[in-house]
Amino acid sequence: MTVPTLAVFKLASCDGCQLTLLDCEDELLALAGRVRIAHFLEASSAVAEGPYDLGLVEGSVTTAADAERVREIRAQCRVLVTIGACATAGGIQALRNFADVAEFARAVYARPDYLDTLADSTPVSAHVDVDFELRGCPIDRGQLLEVVTAFLAGRKPDVPNHSVCFACKRRGVVCVTVARGVPCLGPVTHAGCGAICPAYGRGCYGCFGPSGSANLRALLPLLRRDGLGDRDVERLLRTFNTAAFDRLREEGEDNGREEART
Repeated sequence: MTVPTLAVFKLASCDGCQLTLLDCEDELLALAGRVRIAHFLEASSAVAEGPYDLGLVEGSVTTAADAERVREIRAQCRVLVTIGACATAGGIQALRNFADVAEFARAVYARPDYLDTLADSTPVSAHVDVDFELRGCPIDRGQLLEVVTAFLAGRKPDVPNHSVCFACKRRGVVCVTVARGVPCLGPVTHAGCGAICPAYGRGCYGCFGPSGSANLRALLPLLRRDGLGDRDVERLLRTFNTAAFDRLREEGEDNGREEART
């Protein structure tokens, strides 16, 4: 019987999502009996040649070399899963998308002419077809193990697409917005973190990106009601999944203009 192969790759990222996989520890030992980890430089320098049955990619595409490499990775992997906010939405580094990268480079580097970078930080799906996207900054270990075992078993991963508000209700957490007037992105953010921030009286920061049923247009007036100005709202949205929330806001504004015309 042929043992399926797993490969883990890194682009522009902090390695946090790969560390989540390493932190699985006991679960990894059990998984190692069912799959051969053929490429995972965070864990071992030993590398087996592809093709691979399942590939996990962390990080966003920020250079021309990244774009070429991710096409090579796609060609090597039967199933390709992107893990984390960088790979699924461009990450924090997508803040460059709203500014002049050349100006940033001149301010930070003594020799910016040595840099070879793209103007935008983009998710892997902007360059190649992706079979599944696992959200989070970092990803949740339970969801990661579910995704890996699901694809090895040939079934669809059981990862819910509802919002953090559902997780709050399951934990019995009192809504911080309703009870205390705390600005919170929970109503529009993908579940997966276990509602950690609201459980400790803080508003959600959107680490897992927009949920499948996000209505940002309806949430914005509540954020302003709870004391956030336009600049504060922009800063809240432009963090871990900045590009994804910005696209969501643009879609909401477009829909609003369309409704106004009709």
